Amino acid sequence: MTPAETWQSELRKPTEGFFTAFAAQIGQPDGLRDGVRDAVKILIPRVDWEAYLPHVPHGILGLRAVLRLRPHLETGAFLRLLATQLHMAAHEGRRPAPRDAAAGSGSWRNLEDFIRARRPALAYAEAQGFEAPGQEDFRRLGDLVAPDMANVGHKAVMVDHLGDLVEVLERPRATGRRLLGLAAWLAATPEDGFWHRRIASRLGEAPPALAEGPAPEGPDPLQPLLREICDLGLVALLDAYAARVVGGLGLSELRSALVLAAAEKLLDARRDLEGKTAWCLVYLATLVRTGTRDARLWAQAAALVNLFPTDEPEGRPVPRPPQRPADPDALREAVLDAEAPQAMGWAQALAREGRESEGLAALAETVALNDPAFNHAHQTLAVAAAADLLPALPPFAREAMLVALAKNLANSQGSGDLGRLADRALDAGLPRRPGAP
Repeated sequence: MTPAETWQSELRKPTEGFFTAFAAQIGQPDGLRDGVRDAVKILIPRVDWEAYLPHVPHGILGLRAVLRLRPHLETGAFLRLLATQLHMAAHEGRRPAPRDAAAGSGSWRNLEDFIRARRPALAYAEAQGFEAPGQEDFRRLGDLVAPDMANVGHKAVMVDHLGDLVEVLERPRATGRRLLGLAAWLAATPEDGFWHRRIASRLGEAPPALAEGPAPEGPDPLQPLLREICDLGLVALLDAYAARVVGGLGLSELRSALVLAAAEKLLDARRDLEGKTAWCLVYLATLVRTGTRDARLWAQAAALVNLFPTDEPEGRPVPRPPQRPADPDALREAVLDAEAPQAMGWAQALAREGRESEGLAALAETVALNDPAFNHAHQTLAVAAAADLLPALPPFAREAMLVALAKNLANSQGSGDLGRLADRALDAGLPRRPGAP
């Protein structure tokens, strides 16, 4: 068999030769792009998505996050992370037989009707009739699901990430139809518009768009808003939020406060909630990436962050300042050694020197050393979200986010055994790959 045929066979029925087949595939011209295309095309019809409801498996979802981190990783670390993410996707729960790929008419009117009628199978089939889905199709679908916060906003995130993945993979037709089908299928599953209806009752169905406004110069003026997001009950939070919107709340101010609040929740998170709490950053990044100024959608983000528990400040972990110059390698080692205060200190030191990109790269490298299946790919999704959020934030919010992520990653280290298997296969199949020692 050719490398492509061997890779496709592994995707259909994974064996111990999975990583060897991956290494052979990416060694071909355009092998990496084509290998990911094949993975999406073959796996989406085989995963038993219904069995996971109301949750969503993160194997396919995490692919966009891996590709987003590529500029921040050495080639070897990136290939390891991609290999283990694909391995996770290939081992997610399978349906007895692949989903029928029968195509509908490719009509947006039909697709929207199936979604509103909660007919996931028909929505999936209708999407298979689209000629060449592109990001504009996912944006339209994203507008449709934006008010729906089922499973803490997974629908909006899934549509955003899969739309970006279509573009990164250069708009392949068959793969694009599978991605649009999955997004449409999820959109048609049971909805949760509770938060959206509550804020719409306060702001109206067509509230004014949030103006960007001046960037806050520091965290102190944001403290009242931050405390509302973190500490109030939902009803009181939405009341306070609506009053602030009417009073001219700026998007830049709100965005910074939400990141500070999400960072605080991460600092307060128990070890068993590290991954779920980091999801706040993933949802915030989707709002930033899609460029929405809809006050109702940002209210949903505030409600999501508010959902997670807040502890007393005196019990919160604090950074341990390093005794030598800021060093991204030291940050990486502190995370891998599960030394949260030290990791927080190194992240803080790098941020205060304006070296956030180096800090992000160090955190991304620690993610590449972990088996994504161990943490449901939450680490990968969170660090990719931070990469999306960094350019939109003032320095103090960047610092808070990186410090909280350093704590999060240090407290959620898992096994690296799978990555070592991938490394051995890659080293044997690509002995001269860039980034290899």
